[in-house]
Amino acid sequence: MSEENAHNHNDCIDTALATAETLCLAQGQRLTKVRRRALELIWESHRPLGAYQLLAKLAEEGFNSAPPTVYRALDFLLNAGLIHKVESMNAYLGCAHADKEHKGYFLICDECHNVMEFDYQDIHASLVAKAAQHGFELRSETIELTGLCADCRGMAAEVRA
Repeated sequence: MSEENAHNHNDCIDTALATAETLCLAQGQRLTKVRRRALELIWESHRPLGAYQLLAKLAEEGFNSAPPTVYRALDFLLNAGLIHKVESMNAYLGCAHADKEHKGYFLICDECHNVMEFDYQDIHASLVAKAAQHGFELRSETIELTGLCADCRGMAAEVRA
């Protein structure tokens, strides 16, 4: 998405790591080397990273290449609110709002596969209210919207021209 081109992505990574350190310290948790590196690798782009892709990258760098190691790191990062799972892609994305209570909703580009997280409390409130009208207790939500990002829409328009 054009947002990725409009900023220094290293700033995203640095901010995510600083936030992770702060949150882990506040929660009495440790951001181990493998957890930290997993978070860095997930933040390398705005495209979600699958567990086995992450496993391969960690193995290349000499980390334990057993799947349980990666899944434990991912579980830790998820539970700490530092990453989200993009269910439709079975992959993980860095959380842009890890220091705030929120629900992560996602815009997924069908072409370039970049994902943008957004939080809109009115959506959550509406879902909770609608569920309650039906006597349903909402326990989790997954909202993933697919389409074309601004960059890919621009490329498609250029091809048609």
